[in-house]
Amino acid sequence: MLKVACVIIIFYAFLYHSEALPSDLCRIRPKDKHCLIEYMARNRWSHQIRVFKRFREVNPDLIPKRMTENQAHTIAVPVEEIEKLPELKENPFKRRICQVFSHDGSGNLTFEDFLDMMSVFSEAAPRDIKAWYAFRIYDLDDDMYIGREDLLEATRLLTKGELHAQEREEIVASVLDEADVDGDGRLSFMDFEHVVVRAPDFLSTFHIRV
Repeated sequence: MLKVACVIIIFYAFLYHSEALPSDLCRIRPKDKHCLIEYMARNRWSHQIRVFKRFREVNPDLIPKRMTENQAHTIAVPVEEIEKLPELKENPFKRRICQVFSHDGSGNLTFEDFLDMMSVFSEAAPRDIKAWYAFRIYDLDDDMYIGREDLLEATRLLTKGELHAQEREEIVASVLDEADVDGDGRLSFMDFEHVVVRAPDFLSTFHIRV
C-alpha cells in the first residue's frame, strides 16, 4: 500500500512554485470569501497594480490600459490565452484552475477573477483558503467531494496517461485508504484538509509569484 507521502504527492504535486512564508496568518472558514478578499493582499494597491500588469500582458489589445470598475468584471480574457501564462502552461490542471476561478465556470477570466486567482496563490493567503481552492480544483465534477472518478482523472493528468488503468485504480484505492477519514469512499473538505495539515510544503507549492 502507498503511504501518506503518495497521498500528499497526489494532492499537490501539480504545483511547482516555491517560497513559503509562516502559515499562522489567521484561520478563515473556506466559505468566507469576503473575509479573504478583505484580509489578503488583494486589496493592497501595489498588489493590484502588479496583477493588472500581468493580466494586461495576456492580451493588451483586449484589455485597456485603464479599466473602469464595470470593465473589471465584464471584460474576460479567453481561457486559452490564460493557459499560456508561464505559471500555468505546464500545469496539467491549468484548465481546471481557470474554471474554478472563473465567475461563470467557463474558464474565461475577468480582471476580478484573475485578481482572485493571484490572491489565493499569493504568499499572503492563509492555509485554509489555499486548501479550500486546492480541494475545489480536485473536485472535478463540482459535487463538493473528491470522489473515485475525480481521483482517477487527477491521477491520469498528473502521470500524463503513462499508467495503466489498474495502476491508477491502485493509487486511488491507496489515497482513499490513507485520507478517507469517515470511510464513505470519497474525500470531503475535512478529509482533504486533514491531509494538507500533514503536508509541510503545501503553502510553498500552492504559490504563484506576481
